Amino acid sequence: MVHPKAKPASKKPVSTPSRDQALHFYRQMLKIRLFEEQVNQLYLGAKMPGLAHLYIGQEAVAVGVCEALRRDDYITSTHRGHGHCLAKGASVDRMFAELLGKAAGYCRGKGGSMHIADQDTGNLGANAIVGGSAGIATGAAMSAKMRGSDQVAACFFGEGALGQGLLYEVMNMASLWKLPVIYVCENNQYNEYTNYRETTAGEVAARAEAFGIHTETIEGQDVHLVHAKSLTLVERARRGEGPAFLHCNTYRFHGHHVGDVDRSYYRSKKEEEEWKSKRDPVKLLAEWLHKSEMADGKLLDQIEAEIAAHIKEAVQFALEAPYPDPNEVNQHVYA
Repeated sequence: MVHPKAKPASKKPVSTPSRDQALHFYRQMLKIRLFEEQVNQLYLGAKMPGLAHLYIGQEAVAVGVCEALRRDDYITSTHRGHGHCLAKGASVDRMFAELLGKAAGYCRGKGGSMHIADQDTGNLGANAIVGGSAGIATGAAMSAKMRGSDQVAACFFGEGALGQGLLYEVMNMASLWKLPVIYVCENNQYNEYTNYRETTAGEVAARAEAFGIHTETIEGQDVHLVHAKSLTLVERARRGEGPAFLHCNTYRFHGHHVGDVDRSYYRSKKEEEEWKSKRDPVKLLAEWLHKSEMADGKLLDQIEAEIAAHIKEAVQFALEAPYPDPNEVNQHVYA
């Protein structure tokens, strides 16, 4: 639910996207959803080492932001980063391979779920440290400005990162030097097992405003709105007008991680069902496509079947892929 004291987004209407663009958004969001569902199955089937933090419920933020970026623009991600990686252009087969520790993965199996990076698509990496990528994104923005490359960096983080000092240090620098960076706060309402209102004093947006950073607070379940706002902020950054803070209210439908099954001790089933039934970003877009007469149920079912088949092939590829040679243990490792 939107923070009652949050500064509302501009009332300027969002332009209607084209049919091709709306269907592309739908495909991207559904790809993330089906990918994450399969990740959960791999974990439950004891085929994936370690844990994963599912992004289901937050797909509109990753797709809305990344579709506003160029391929050579940068992103940094979080421990809940699969959606960001896929939205920026990562392939599902290499993603699954990385999660399973295989040599075909983006980091040759050494990064796993929380450390996937892909330089070719501008993905500077997910990060297991809460708020840990804020310095990387700000440094990338500083590099872009110094090189005059016209690139922009988008830094994804959860509301839990608002408790990390690094974020405030880099926002201060970004504001002083007018760096082309967008700080995207994905407020999924919970810092692990605690509602953010119990840990975060004041208003979220006010923290960025204190540094003179332009801020927007929006409904993160509406991909069209996220995309429209992101376009405006990215264009603003390219013009040299400095950083922005995009506060997206969203929700994770599953637990903090795949092992967090019984969540009743920190949030109610009623709350979860309300978000799933009324504010599911994938369902909302599907309903909008129907209402706008851009797609019927048959087309949407066809799209889902195509993506599901692609996901199935990618999983099989990853399962059959070889592990890296043990002799590589000290290669491609940086500190």
